[in-house]
Amino acid sequence: VLMAEENASMTLDAVRAQWHSDTKRQEVALSELKSRLMLSNTPNRIECFDISHIQGTQITGSMVVFHQGTPEKAHYRRFTIRTVDGPDDYASMREVLVRRFRRWLTCHDTPSEAEKPNDSFAKTPDLLLIDGGKGHLSVALDVLQDFGLKSKISVVAISKQNEELHVPGQNHSILLNTQSSGMFLVQRIRDEAH
Repeated sequence: VLMAEENASMTLDAVRAQWHSDTKRQEVALSELKSRLMLSNTPNRIECFDISHIQGTQITGSMVVFHQGTPEKAHYRRFTIRTVDGPDDYASMREVLVRRFRRWLTCHDTPSEAEKPNDSFAKTPDLLLIDGGKGHLSVALDVLQDFGLKSKISVVAISKQNEELHVPGQNHSILLNTQSSGMFLVQRIRDEAH
């Protein structure tokens, strides 16, 4: 019994140490993103959106959510594109974002007691990460403007080619150090959205 207690205590200590290490790493990554992207707040809730298709058909959009640097898989959502014919990434991204923020509005319209708001959509992100380039960024900004959220939600787009981050109002993209915690987190979130 004594040996089992010692083993359990050592395992618990190891789990605590790993949790503390992971928490510290996430804090460093979020702090780096706040600094490098010149965000007014730490991006504790990050939502990433991506559009995918199979040879131009079966077009879907995905939404992944990270809270304090870790995935919130219960909040992940997939959207089947309904209004776009053919592979039009910009129109598909617009549809997905409009549907996402329309759901946010619905959560805040006089909710009936019978309907519990969907936690995936009830909160707005601190940072909206769009998989794509400047065109995708423009689409996201237009949608946020339509919902009155443009000044409330930070947006950045990540292009696949050089892992460049495109930020509104900046002529030049931002390149994070490929070995940095911030870049690792951005890539991990984007890869989850694929």
